[in-house]
Amino acid sequence: MKLKKLLGSILSSNAAFVILLLLQIGFLMLAVASLGEHFVFFYIALIALDIFLVIYITNKNEPISYRVAWVVLISVFPLLGGVSYIYIKLSQQFPKSIDMRNQKQTRELLVQDKNVMAELEANCPDSVNLARYVADYGMYPVYRSTCAEYFSLGEAQFSKLVEELEKAERFIFLEFFIITEGYMFDVMSELLIRKAKAGVDVRLMYDGIGTGMLNSVKPFRKLSDNGVKCKVFNPFRPMISSVQNNRDHRKIVIIDGHTAFNGGTNLADEYINRKERFGHWKDTAIMIRGQAVWNYTVMFLQLWSKSESSEIHRFEPVINAELASAIGDGFIQPFSDSPLDEEPVGKRVYLELINNARSYVCITTPYLILDEEMTNALGFAAKKGVDVRIITPHIPDKWYVHMIAWNNYSRLVNTGVKIYEYTPGFIHAKTCVADGTSAVVGTINFDYRSFYLHFECGSVLYNSSVIGDIVADFERTAAVSEQITAEACTKRPVHKKIAGAILNIFAPLL
Repeated sequence: MKLKKLLGSILSSNAAFVILLLLQIGFLMLAVASLGEHFVFFYIALIALDIFLVIYITNKNEPISYRVAWVVLISVFPLLGGVSYIYIKLSQQFPKSIDMRNQKQTRELLVQDKNVMAELEANCPDSVNLARYVADYGMYPVYRSTCAEYFSLGEAQFSKLVEELEKAERFIFLEFFIITEGYMFDVMSELLIRKAKAGVDVRLMYDGIGTGMLNSVKPFRKLSDNGVKCKVFNPFRPMISSVQNNRDHRKIVIIDGHTAFNGGTNLADEYINRKERFGHWKDTAIMIRGQAVWNYTVMFLQLWSKSESSEIHRFEPVINAELASAIGDGFIQPFSDSPLDEEPVGKRVYLELINNARSYVCITTPYLILDEEMTNALGFAAKKGVDVRIITPHIPDKWYVHMIAWNNYSRLVNTGVKIYEYTPGFIHAKTCVADGTSAVVGTINFDYRSFYLHFECGSVLYNSSVIGDIVADFERTAAVSEQITAEACTKRPVHKKIAGAILNIFAPLL
């Protein structure tokens, strides 16, 4: 455990600035010693490079907060800032050609039923533009013949997940950001091995940093030796590279193509409150049955391997009586978001819900690291009279993220947004509901990493009765949470305000 904590500290993003400062000092001393009187020319060349890069970055089509962070970094660390930017940009591992290939394949595999879109337009005219955007630019269709069940806690989801996995006959696909050994992993391992030996195609994919760095390979070797196909996504490599930021943050379980689970819950005991880390762990998820599960099947297989469309079609669901009867009372649109394109689908889905809300917006998120666009959207909605409420953790898992969140609290509270901290512990749920008619449940946090750097996923719900369950859960959670007042923001210690303001500048790089 001590080794895990040490590695986590060394590899944490907030240590990057200290390391960069030490590197600059060492680099300066080495340069002075090596170049002697010629050092001044070298220094002038670096400054010229930095000026060019600042102009270049300022005019790039990237989020303004990301550009500002790099401009400040280059200005503060003129010797290494510019060089670091060039190196990181050149050290890409995921070629955009891969994403373009996936886009073409996705369009072939996922075709929007025009009749369903017409039904959505007739029943949910305020939501149809969002559905069209996700279908056209996210490339994931909206479906009618699908029903959903909401889980307000990780332990409730896990109980149902085990029950459904026992029914698997053809295949089980699992994808997690974090997997750690414990009760939850033991139960799943036994079940997956048993299913694999029974002839079920069982595949498990986990992230190379979220899981792969701080865990032994032994439990995964046991799974592999017993027929479970295991794959590490983007394994950690000890080098400075922007690709290390592109993590698989998705949490998906697909059973026989007709049932899927998605939400914030990873495969670790704290998510079902069998292990206490930051007080009571509050997470959420949904289970969907029906045609919309095909979206999750396709997104999993595309990240699993470069399968051809004909290969992926083998995993289409078999239409049985149970699947045929899975007709929900609304519309469901599962979608994925990739950092390899220039389309922040997850962020834009959230923005659309916020901008179009007329009565209220309810948001739960573990991280509240907002750029100017999202801050303005939330504040403007509140100024228009929309009841905007956000629940965040009271016991954080990352101290610096909590400081940045408080920096955002004061700005939001002053516009009328209501902020609550979940006092029993840590809330890891990622949900957003607008007016009780549209909602998102998935893996997408309100932060830069989820919006721009991670592979993410979620489901948009339109006029589904399950939205009422999400709202009711939000009300119960808000009732045991502490509202953050403008006075509390004002009385916050000066050193914490300063630290939060400084960290907020570099938030896109953390």
